Amino acid sequence: MAKPPKLEALRLQPIVGEWYRNKSDPFEVIVYDEDDGTIEVQYFDGTLEEFDIDDWRAQSTEGALQSSEAPEDFHGAYDYDSEEDEPIGRADDYDSASGGLRASGLDGLDLFE
Repeated sequence: MAKPPKLEALRLQPIVGEWYRNKSDPFEVIVYDEDDGTIEVQYFDGTLEEFDIDDWRAQSTEGALQSSEAPEDFHGAYDYDSEEDEPIGRADDYDSASGGLRASGLDGLDLFE
């Protein structure tokens, strides 16, 4: 099995957490697996896509792939209520200390049922 190409040869390197634009659709790199040579991205609408490093290189070289700023409201795919800037759900399910939803407690669960 051939090793994936080195990133230094790429015009535009995939960086996890960074935003890019393909055609006109902004997306964020969410996983880069150097061993497999794959890059997983999530578009603003929540759609997931996987590139192999050769596809990334081709699009980067052709200029079809560009660095981009994060969209103004980049929580679009993450089910956030933009007015309150907190995840949608019951207020007591949101743990502000950790910045996310937490599982409901076990109140009302009968372990001997």
